[in-house]
This record gives sequence, C-alpha cells and structure tokens, in this order.
Amino acid sequence: MIIIAGLGNPGAKYGDNRHNIGFMAVDAIHRRHAFSPWAKKFRAEISEGEIAGEKVLLMKPQTFMNLSGESVGDAMRFYKLGPGDIVAVHDELDLLPGKVRIKTGGGHGGHNGLKSLDAHCGKDYRRLRLGIGHPGDKDRVHGHVLGDFAKIDRIWLEPLLDAIADNADLLVKGEDGKLMNKLALATGAKEEAPSPAKADKPAKPAGQSHIRQARNNVQPKKLPETGPMAEMLKRMFGKKDD
Repeated sequence: MIIIAGLGNPGAKYGDNRHNIGFMAVDAIHRRHAFSPWAKKFRAEISEGEIAGEKVLLMKPQTFMNLSGESVGDAMRFYKLGPGDIVAVHDELDLLPGKVRIKTGGGHGGHNGLKSLDAHCGKDYRRLRLGIGHPGDKDRVHGHVLGDFAKIDRIWLEPLLDAIADNADLLVKGEDGKLMNKLALATGAKEEAPSPAKADKPAKPAGQSHIRQARNNVQPKKLPETGPMAEMLKRMFGKKDD
C-alpha cells in the first residue's frame, strides 16, 4: 500500500487557501479514480482505492497543518508501512506558482506540516512540492499561505490539479521524471532559466579554448604616440606611401 497524504487545514474557511493545495490535489485524485467515499480514521479523512495495480490510501489529516505527522504516522504504523510508502503533497513557497518538484527526504524548509511528518514518520518519504510562490517579504508569508488563491491563479491551478489526477499512476509507480514532464506540459511551463549563481558567470564562447579566451580578455596596452618607439612602429606598420 502507498499513502498519498495531502497537507492542509480542515474547515471551510481554509478550503481555498494556498496552504491547502495538498488537500486540493488529493481531492482531484479522489474524483478521477475509483475510491471509496471519504471516511474518518487516524484523525483524518481517508479513502481507499487502487491505482496502477497498487492499493492506495488517500489522506487529509484533520489535525491542522502543524500536527499532520501525528495523523499520517498513525496510519503508517497501523498498516506496517515505512516512510518510503508515503507521498506528502504540499504547498511550496520556494517554487513559483505552478512549478512542481518531487524528491525523497531532505529538510522541511520551515514548513510546519513537513516538520511534523519528519518527527512522526521519519524523513525518507516522498514530497510532491506544489509551488505557490513567495510574497517577497517574510513578514507577509503567514498572510500569503493562509490567503485564498486569486482568480488569476486558476489559469495554472486547475490544469495542474487535473494533471496530477490524470497522471496519478506515475506518482504511484515512482516514475517521477515522466510525471514532472506531464505536469510541466499541463501548466505550459517552459525550460527554467539558469540559477542566479550560474547566470552571473559569462558563457564560454563557442569553439574557443580557455587559452584563447584568456588572450581575448587581455586589455591591449596603449601604444606610444611620440618618441623613438612611435617612429619605429610607424615605419614597421605604417602605410607604404607614408
């Protein structure tokens, strides 16, 4: 069995929050595939089904974001699973809106839901990181994540959620590269620009060796315009009729 746990906060007032994009993704999978009606267990809303021949438990912890790991940990131990059997779907401030990344393990990056999962499930679970963008000021982060998606966000949000549901089989089978390609196509994502560290470095001219580059970078010395050296250079390189 694999557990796909969407992270978010319970209750209607949080339903459209950016912080609840994990809930939204799991809801999309539930609508698209043959899953049982939502039930309450492990302090969560859960639903059982099958994707790509694998038993799947969808979870939406109802413990509030900061205690998500308590709920997911209960289910993991009940089914005698390990961290590698868990996929956490969550919002990611450090990715632009609509950008998606998936990885196994790593730090929590200040995300309280992941911090709780780390404490109760171990760190070696997979994380499907759904970008919501950063407001640009750390003092505005709280209001940003607990704010609702804007109408303009629907341009990328709805295609992304649909694509996650359509390609849930790739998520279950661990075909992460293919999944990322599918999600990028769905949101119209283009190839990423180089990171700032790389962008600051001048590109190496095509077809030039490092020696030639060094020569090209040498600033020519100013030639003398008067005196014996100037006269000699004039005789060597001047026009024949001079």
